[in-house]
Amino acid sequence: MLLAIDVGNTNIEFGVLHQAKLLASFRLGTNREITSDEVGLHLMTFFQIHHIQVEEIQDVLITSVVPQINYSMTNAVRKYIHKEALVIGENISIQIQNLYDNPEEVGADRLVDALAGYRKYGGPLIVVDFGTATTFDAIDAQGAYLGGVIYPGIRISMDALFQKAAKLPRVELVKPREVIGKNTVHSLQSGAIYGYVGATENIIHELKQVLGEGTHVVATGGFSRLIGQYTDSFQVVDRHLTLDGLWMIYQDYLEAGQR
Repeated sequence: MLLAIDVGNTNIEFGVLHQAKLLASFRLGTNREITSDEVGLHLMTFFQIHHIQVEEIQDVLITSVVPQINYSMTNAVRKYIHKEALVIGENISIQIQNLYDNPEEVGADRLVDALAGYRKYGGPLIVVDFGTATTFDAIDAQGAYLGGVIYPGIRISMDALFQKAAKLPRVELVKPREVIGKNTVHSLQSGAIYGYVGATENIIHELKQVLGEGTHVVATGGFSRLIGQYTDSFQVVDRHLTLDGLWMIYQDYLEAGQR
């Protein structure tokens, strides 16, 4: 079994995979002050609930865009799972051609999604990841990572509005009753959802002008299902794309005989 860990700015996702199948997963809110013992205790509880023995975990693979947490994560793996973690960008690489002007600038999670999306769905491809920021990543027909678009996440956008407009409340991001809001809360929800759908569709449209109209679009991330209810721009909503990508990268690692 592989324990895959995706450390994002908002959430940390943990998944246990075996033979390319996700057996169980859970998420924690990202806390930059979290200790290795806190991580370890969450993991042990998770294993206990799902009847997973520590000895069954053969390796641990981490991708992270929050460097402040990396020591706590790797130390928790060392203390509680008795393994030295594989960390993308440190002791394991992603087998993808990266055509960014400065390849080091691309977040590892974006490359993981690009690899997984291409291998699962082919190319040309756009991967839309609804996270803290919403990223649109372009992959060509040969599987090369071309670059993409970074757009403020829907939660960040709404939080900024709440902070800057004194009379507007913070609202839950849920499906609006109708497009014409009859009160402030419903009006905000309508603006957030329909406005974000419009921005998403336009960015996808512009990317397809370059990649071609036959381009597939895959959505992932926390708000992918919600936004997906209002647009036919996505062929697939794949919530576990990143964890699947980590499994693929791990298999590449094993096949290269690096273990």
